[in-house]
Amino acid sequence: MKTDRFQAFSDGIFAILITILVLEFHIPDYQPGHLLAALLAQWPLILSYVFSYFYVGTLWLFHHDYFNMLQRIDRNVNMLNLLMLFSITLLDYPMSLVADALTTGNRQDMQTAFIVYDLVALFISATFYFMYAYLHHHQDLKKPGISMAFYAAIKFDPVRSVTIYGLAIVATFWSVWLGAILLAGGIIFHFLAYLRMSRQLEQAKGGTA
Repeated sequence: MKTDRFQAFSDGIFAILITILVLEFHIPDYQPGHLLAALLAQWPLILSYVFSYFYVGTLWLFHHDYFNMLQRIDRNVNMLNLLMLFSITLLDYPMSLVADALTTGNRQDMQTAFIVYDLVALFISATFYFMYAYLHHHQDLKKPGISMAFYAAIKFDPVRSVTIYGLAIVATFWSVWLGAILLAGGIIFHFLAYLRMSRQLEQAKGGTA
């Protein structure tokens, strides 16, 4: 299979997911003259949306750049991609849970919400690891000129992500806010890893890796 159809389908899923994320916004109930206070009370939803949008956007950048190095797709790549996209589409649910738990302020509910988010994020990182590993062992799918050094430079990034989210789960049992910081750190790590992967890919294409 050519990569154009593969990319178009995946891009459509990402676009739908981002649309679903923003659909969580609703006009709050408020008394006349108190709209500003009602809007400020929605800060948990806004915060969780910003992080989730940034997360999904980073995952799309990863997906777009990484799969641009392929010259064809086989059945197993399609199946792994479906698994990856499935994991990413789960993000809307923990985003809503975190926003609701932060609004109520109940510690136990916040623990549960953050742990669910961590588990989904961990699942996403694991699917990227499976994809990386498969394509490393099937070099014939890649475009000519992509060196083995490219995979060697990025292969442990999903493992690092899994480790961060695992630590976040453990930390959340002792401190909700420490767990939240680690969760946010994992999302930021994805973006930094994307920037590094993008540089490595440019080097690989240029034959300097």
